[in-house]
Amino acid sequence: MKILEQRILEDGKCLDGGILKVDKFINHQMDPYLMKQTAIEFIRLFATEDINKIITVEASGIAPAVMLGYLMELPVVFAKKQVPSTMNDVIHTQVVSFTKHNEYSMVISKEYLTSQDRVLFIDDFLAYGYTGKGIVDLCQQVGAEIVGMGFIIEKAFQHGRKLLTECGVKHIESLAIIESLDNCEIKFRA
Repeated sequence: MKILEQRILEDGKCLDGGILKVDKFINHQMDPYLMKQTAIEFIRLFATEDINKIITVEASGIAPAVMLGYLMELPVVFAKKQVPSTMNDVIHTQVVSFTKHNEYSMVISKEYLTSQDRVLFIDDFLAYGYTGKGIVDLCQQVGAEIVGMGFIIEKAFQHGRKLLTECGVKHIESLAIIESLDNCEIKFRA
């Protein structure tokens, strides 16, 4: 997706340790026009899938997932990273956070994820794949089917796609695939 790649080059910042900072337009300040364009592209890429629910994780995946849900007229559920006092019947899994260097519990109410669901998972980044693996685990716990996973940006050098494929995810799409951030130079996959 050329418009996304151009925006990454213009406004993204590379930090040491394989981190790409895109908080100017994706995960802190957001560009609604860009979110709409990413949603339109996800609709095209997953057009052949039978989806009845979109899932994401708080907080950075919410904007693209809601935009996609709005355009597809589907409900959007976001997994929470803490169990609120108002939730009591939940499924949970443990996930390692690459950027925060810790482990957290990811939860979804059993009311909003069931064996009837055909899920499309949407998130801002695919790095090591730990969050996606957590979503696979949550879906397996209730018998929901993951029909695909979509990511705005994939850091191919961190091999998350391989982990998700090994977890049984058959349809994975990324709108911009970064081959390398060596020497803080952003190189896209050709």
